[in-house]
Amino acid sequence: MPFLGQDWRSPGQSWVKTEEGWKKTTTDETNNNVSVESFCKVKQEECFNKENLLLSFNYDMGAKKRKKDLMNNNTKVPYFYREKWIYVHKGSTKERHGYCTLGEAFNRLDFCSAIKDTRRFNYVVRLLELIAKSQLPSLSGVAQKNYMNILERVVQKVLDDQQNVRPIKELLQTLYISLCGLVQDMGKSVLVGNINIWVHRMENILQWQQQLDNIQINRPASSGMSLTDLPASLQLNIMQCLSDGRDLVSVGQVCSELGALTEDRLLWKKLCQYHFTDRQIRKRLMVSDKGHLEWKKMYFKLCRCYPHREQYSDTLHFCTHCHILFWKDTNHPCTANNPDSCTVSLSPQDFINLFKF
Repeated sequence: MPFLGQDWRSPGQSWVKTEEGWKKTTTDETNNNVSVESFCKVKQEECFNKENLLLSFNYDMGAKKRKKDLMNNNTKVPYFYREKWIYVHKGSTKERHGYCTLGEAFNRLDFCSAIKDTRRFNYVVRLLELIAKSQLPSLSGVAQKNYMNILERVVQKVLDDQQNVRPIKELLQTLYISLCGLVQDMGKSVLVGNINIWVHRMENILQWQQQLDNIQINRPASSGMSLTDLPASLQLNIMQCLSDGRDLVSVGQVCSELGALTEDRLLWKKLCQYHFTDRQIRKRLMVSDKGHLEWKKMYFKLCRCYPHREQYSDTLHFCTHCHILFWKDTNHPCTANNPDSCTVSLSPQDFINLFKF
């Protein structure tokens, strides 16, 4: 292909189109052997070919731009990484150069498979919520796109399984409020991409919220004993496994028998002692007219004042010896004599704090 402009590294040679095809000639040969008429004819053909080449180039660029815009508006983009563990390096060394950011870790770790695992689902949802609150502008463009892709899969899983509807509603509401403020600051290097792309994504969030509001929980067919058929003592033991007071309130709305059991003071007392310290409880004491502590009211008041204790079946772990971030059931190449002593469990907030340099 001929150069569109003169190359300063060229030895004075140029390509000339002849009847037999393109031939390479020097400037001196062209001046000596080619007549003025043929030289002008060749120059006209070269200009015509250059014009066609530029038109073709502009057409290809336009097609690529339209395809890129379509891909940006389409959330169904393939994922690039499905790694079980990554090396977190905060600085350059002789063996390794560069550093690992939150966006890079979010892209490379296998969160796509994590949302399919019941043990890791709540962990990923909480991580998405924390990123939506404050860390979304710190992600790269690819990481922000990947964030929306994973969020779409989370919503689709909830719609299919008809479970965990409330936390996903709260996640979408938090993300929408954050985007409303960030879109107003477009042009200040807050979000990566065109504003129309983010407006389109905000419309998708509203559509997901509407789908979750219209979801109809299918009642499973009765196949034996239910919760109400168990003795009251067993029902209380099952309720003690719930770590969220809102879930306990939802159980009490099923029927009057369960509603009476969910008002048990000992149940709410254990819930308060599980999430909050004795000092925090003493600061928010509430006594009824009969002189009893209102543990249920105290629980919701404490939730508004202090962060509650988070509990996850499976979390990300960090090896302090080899600086590797991995899932719990994944074997990473640790060189320590006792790998278990070097492993630290990370909460979603600890995961974000790991990349604050």
